[in-house]
Amino acid sequence: MAHTASAKKRIRQSEERNLRNRAYKSKMKTFTKKFNDVLNTSDVEKAQLAFIEAQSVIAKTASKGVIHKNNAARRIARMAEKLNAIKSK
Repeated sequence: MAHTASAKKRIRQSEERNLRNRAYKSKMKTFTKKFNDVLNTSDVEKAQLAFIEAQSVIAKTASKGVIHKNNAARRIARMAEKLNAIKSK
């Protein structure tokens, strides 16, 4: 257990950040799943809207430092690739 005031504060901050980061990641995964579900229905217009929403959430998550910017770029690129695949059909 921490003894100094600064160590106790650091523990409190870490716990708060952990909860906040977990919430951001959960939201990001939820929107990604929604996008994938819409992709399976092959509705291009809904997929386009779901992509825009998911892209926004992923970018925000990266801007907060929860995930690395390259990780966010990779996720968005893979989603765009899937979207373009159903657009071309």
